[in-house]
Amino acid sequence: MHLAAALLSVALPLALRVTVNACSDEHAHDHSHAHQKRLFPQTQLTKPTRPLEWGDLNIIHTTDTHGWLLGHQHTSFPEPNYSGDLGDFASFVQHMKQLALEKDVDLLLVDSGDLHDGTGLSDGFPAGGIDAHDANQFIKQLPYDIMAIGNHELYDYINTWDMYTNFVPALDGKYLSSNVNITVFDANNNTIDVPVGNRFRKFTTRKGRKITSLGVLYDFTGNDVNTTVQSVADMVKEQWFAEAIAEEPDVFLLVGHMPVSRDNWPTVFNAVRAVHAETPIIILGGHSHIRDCNQPDGRSMALESGRYMETIGWLSANLGSSSDVNTKNNISFSRRYLDQNRVTYEYHSQQSNNSFDTKEGQNITQGLLDLGVKYDLSMLFGIAPQDFTISRDPYPSNGSSLTLFINEAAPYSLTLNNTRANISNIMITNSGSQRFDIYSGTFDKNDQISASPFTDAFMFIKDLPLGVAQEVLPALNAAGADERRKRDLGSVLQERESEMWKRGYVNMRYMEWLDEMDRRHDGAVKRASQNLTLGYVTSDSCPGVGDDTVHAPLASFDIPDFIGSDTPSLSNDSLVDLVFVDFIQEQLLEILNEVQNATTYTDSDVASYTDVLSNVVLGLYAQHAWN
Repeated sequence: MHLAAALLSVALPLALRVTVNACSDEHAHDHSHAHQKRLFPQTQLTKPTRPLEWGDLNIIHTTDTHGWLLGHQHTSFPEPNYSGDLGDFASFVQHMKQLALEKDVDLLLVDSGDLHDGTGLSDGFPAGGIDAHDANQFIKQLPYDIMAIGNHELYDYINTWDMYTNFVPALDGKYLSSNVNITVFDANNNTIDVPVGNRFRKFTTRKGRKITSLGVLYDFTGNDVNTTVQSVADMVKEQWFAEAIAEEPDVFLLVGHMPVSRDNWPTVFNAVRAVHAETPIIILGGHSHIRDCNQPDGRSMALESGRYMETIGWLSANLGSSSDVNTKNNISFSRRYLDQNRVTYEYHSQQSNNSFDTKEGQNITQGLLDLGVKYDLSMLFGIAPQDFTISRDPYPSNGSSLTLFINEAAPYSLTLNNTRANISNIMITNSGSQRFDIYSGTFDKNDQISASPFTDAFMFIKDLPLGVAQEVLPALNAAGADERRKRDLGSVLQERESEMWKRGYVNMRYMEWLDEMDRRHDGAVKRASQNLTLGYVTSDSCPGVGDDTVHAPLASFDIPDFIGSDTPSLSNDSLVDLVFVDFIQEQLLEILNEVQNATTYTDSDVASYTDVLSNVVLGLYAQHAWN
C-alpha cells in the first residue's frame, strides 16, 4: 500500500473491510445479557501472602493488556483471580500514590506496550471504527509516567496512525518508540519518517531523582507498510542514543516490548553499561506474556509482568542518596507479581470494599461498560456447556478448544452456504489462531473475539488425493518422519519458528512457560489436594518468591503448532479439498511440495474457500449448537 492510499484509508470509513455478520434472519440473538460489574466478592479469592516491600523508588508495571480492560468475567478458575477492571486498577494506583506520599518515596506507573487486539473492547468496534481507539481513551486517564510501543500497535497502519495522531499527544512526551517510525505527510505534503512517540524521555521524580527512559521494541518484522522497526543492534549505534545516555541520571529506566530473557535487552544494557558502569538500571519488558525477572548485575533488575490484565508487576529499589559512599554496592531490589483483582488491590492499598472505589475509577468502569453496550458485546450466541481450554486439556479431547474449533466449529461454519459443502475435505489451521480459553456459561460477542480474534481468511486447494492431503498436517508438525527427514524438517521448522517469533507469534514461548511451571511445581499433586485455587506459580531468576498469591499451577499439555479436522473415511486416491487459513499458506505450500512430487503447487493453485473469516467461526457454531 502506498502512503497516500494508507492515509486516505484513515479518512474514509472502513466499511470496505471484509466482514461476516454472525447474525442471520433465522437465528435471533439475545441482546439482554448486559455486561455488569459483579458484586464483590463474586468468588472467594485468596488474599496476598504478605505486604509489598517498598523502596525509595517503586514502580507499578503493566504490559500486554490487549483490551482486557473490563478484566476477566467468568467464574471458572483461574478467571476470578483476574476479575478486576481498569477502573479498579485506577483506584488502586490512586491509593498507592497516596501511600507513596505518606511514605515520602517515589512511585512510578509504567506500561510496556500492546494495547491493541484481544477483546471486544479493542476489536469489537463497528464499521468505520479503529481498533482500540475508544478503549484507549480510558487508558489515557491513568497517570502513566512511561508507556512504550508494542508490536500490536503496528500490524495495521491505521492503528499506528491513530496512536501517533490521537494517543501520543495526550501522553505529552511519555509515550516512547525508540526504534519505531511512522511515515506521514509534512506541512508541505512531503512524506517523512518520524518516531511514533518520543525516542527517549528525561524527567525528575517528585523526590528529585533524575530518570532517563527508553521505549524499545524487539526485532519485529510483521509491521505494516509505512511503519519502520529498526533492529535493536542498530538502534544502540545511533547518534541520538549516544547523546541520550551521555549524561548520567540517577536511574536508567529501560522500558520496552521485549522479553527480559532470551532476547536483546543485553544489547541495550551493555551499551548503557559501557558508558555508565555503576548507574542503577531498571528494565521493564513484555511481549512473551509470562511472569519473569532477572538481574543482569547487582545494580540492576529486569521485570516482565504477564499479559491480559492478569498480572500487575511491582518493583522496588532502595537506591539511597547519590551522595552515599556505598553507591557502588549491590542494590536491594524486590519484585512481586500481583493477581489483578479487588482483593489484591484492597489488601495492598489498605482499603476496605467500602472505601476502595475512587470517583475516577468508578467513572472509568462505567465508561467501559457503556462502551461494551455501544459495541453490543453482550450479544449472546449460546450457552457453552463446559470449559474448553487451549492447553489445560490434552489435544485432541472433548475439553480442548482446539478440538472444538477444528473438528466441530470449522467444519460447520465454513461450509454454511458453501457450494463445496458436499465435497470431502481436510481443514488445517495454526493452533495459535485460538488465543484464549472458552468457559462454561454465556458465550457472547466479547467471548468470541477474545477466544479467536484474528480475521484470517480460509483458502483451499481442490482435487488433492486424500493420501497426499492427509500427509500435510503431520509434516507441518514434523511428526512420523524418518530421522533424515526429521533433521531436514527440523531445520525448516526451527527457521519457521524464528520467523514467526519475529512476526509476533508468542504462543510457543508462553506455552513453554506453562509446561515448565506444571512440571517444576508438581502440578498434578497440588491440583489433586484441592486446597489451593488454580493460578500462576512462578519460578524466575530473582531472589525470593515473586508471586503475591499462592496457587496450584495450571495443567499443561503439549499442543501441536498446527491442528486439523478428522480425515474422511475414503480411499487414498479419492479427491478432496485441502482447506487452510491464509496465515499459513506459504508454509503449507512448501510442505505440500515436500510430501509429493507429482505436481508443484503454487499460489495460483489456491482459491478462496468461503467468505467466513476465522474470527466468526465460533459464534456461528455456538449459535447452531449451544442453543
